[in-house]
Amino acid sequence: MVSENVVRLANMATPQATSVAVCEDHGEYQVTETQIMGHTFRTPCPECKRLRAEADRVQEVERQRHELAWKLGDALIPKRFKDRNFDSYTASTGAQKKVLAKCRQYVEEFEPNLEAGRCVILVGNPGAGKTHLGIAIAQAVMATSTHTAAYRTLGAILHAIRATFDGSSGQTEGSILDALIKPTLLVLDEVGASKETPSEFELSRLFAIINGRYEKMLPTIVISNLGVKELPAAMGERSADRLREGGVIVLPFTWESQRGKEGF
Repeated sequence: MVSENVVRLANMATPQATSVAVCEDHGEYQVTETQIMGHTFRTPCPECKRLRAEADRVQEVERQRHELAWKLGDALIPKRFKDRNFDSYTASTGAQKKVLAKCRQYVEEFEPNLEAGRCVILVGNPGAGKTHLGIAIAQAVMATSTHTAAYRTLGAILHAIRATFDGSSGQTEGSILDALIKPTLLVLDEVGASKETPSEFELSRLFAIINGRYEKMLPTIVISNLGVKELPAAMGERSADRLREGGVIVLPFTWESQRGKEGF
């Protein structure tokens, strides 16, 4: 509701004739002078106003990303993976080119994907480039929008949660989960990395993250060395079911590992 003072000032305002003013940086522009209670107010240069708004927006985005990184206890993207992007991914075969194109398309259509809460599952052979492309998606989303994105391994998350149990970590389980639910896009790696049957502790915390993001309709990228049919058992059927909604995109990495190609 508009306050009475704003309405009163608006009624007292007397617009003057439009004139031409000159901005030292952007040249001539149309200016309107308005008198309120004996004071004259002039509209600013529209291009200066736009640039200030853009600078404020960029500053706010950086503030949000720094705040989120602080809550996660590290950078949104680990230093080792900062150079992972679409251009640095080597796609030699038709299958690799198809997967790369699908990942690029996901970023290009990120707004409708976000609206639908559409998740991505990258599964298949170790060393085939799943982590590279998952991080490339996250970095591209941040580079082309005001959204936040973060990368974490499930093992690191569980370790951080366990460290809160004796109260010595300076964090709580709730604060860790909240920080993982908050990013616009979360890349969750090494799901099902253990060959053992997942414990109730692992399944319940993974569900808390995926369900929290599901309720906010925030997409998650899940990366696993398992096959797509093995994944539900490793992460829990409830978590898998949440990922399916919104039209999940499943990308299988069926080629051999690309690591060690230099003969090491």
